[in-house]
Amino acid sequence: METILNYINGKLQAPVSQTYFDNINPSTGKPYCSIPDSDDRDVELAVAAAQAAFHSWSMMPAAKRSTILVKISELITRDLEKLAIAESRDNGKPLWLSKSVDIPRAASNFYFYATGILHQSTEAHAMEGMAINYTLRQPIGVAGCISPWNLPLYLFSWKIAPALASGNCVVAKPSEITPYTAYMLSSLCIEAGLPPGVLNIVHGTGPKVGGPITAHPGIPVISFTGGTQTGAAISKVAAPMFKKCRLNWEEKSEYHFCRLRF
Repeated sequence: METILNYINGKLQAPVSQTYFDNINPSTGKPYCSIPDSDDRDVELAVAAAQAAFHSWSMMPAAKRSTILVKISELITRDLEKLAIAESRDNGKPLWLSKSVDIPRAASNFYFYATGILHQSTEAHAMEGMAINYTLRQPIGVAGCISPWNLPLYLFSWKIAPALASGNCVVAKPSEITPYTAYMLSSLCIEAGLPPGVLNIVHGTGPKVGGPITAHPGIPVISFTGGTQTGAAISKVAAPMFKKCRLNWEEKSEYHFCRLRF
């Protein structure tokens, strides 16, 4: 049975605990791969790698960052068939849906933000001959991105692409229910030449990985999509630490989703 690995500091690696749990194919009810049972030690390694990479990534010319992210978009498109099959197997959704929505949108997310940073502008305001006010758009640091199970690579890329494009580094946790395409993305990032530490993907459960990401003092930005109880728990931790978040609640039938955005 195949084993998923974490992506930390540019390398695929086993969790510190060296323990795993089963990933279940919802169409068969049987396990088909193993997921790292990561914990705060893996998060600490990922944050350290992201912090070390932040200066060079944030100072890299936007055109160069754009080239790397566009390459990731192109590789996702190249591997659309394989990614769609993996998404459907992992999530249980129809293959036609993964091929027409999930994977193309993931590629579009990277392309949109990669090219958007080439056309940024800012405003300046004169103060009656005294001074000029202007805005500087600067990256914040390390962003923590926690994504849900229902649109695995689509929403995962929707979080990390704008963070990376704007010069931030990322420590990300995909859903432990649907982690496989995030694992595949790790290899594409390596192939695209994304510098080590810029993106780190730590697999595992919410309490063991999501919690430490939320509470880590080295992560000033949180993006989360998921259930109301988890969102409430995250906001309780993030608010007293003055982490940069935007909290939106969206109700759909009996399900509730919470979004914390940059």
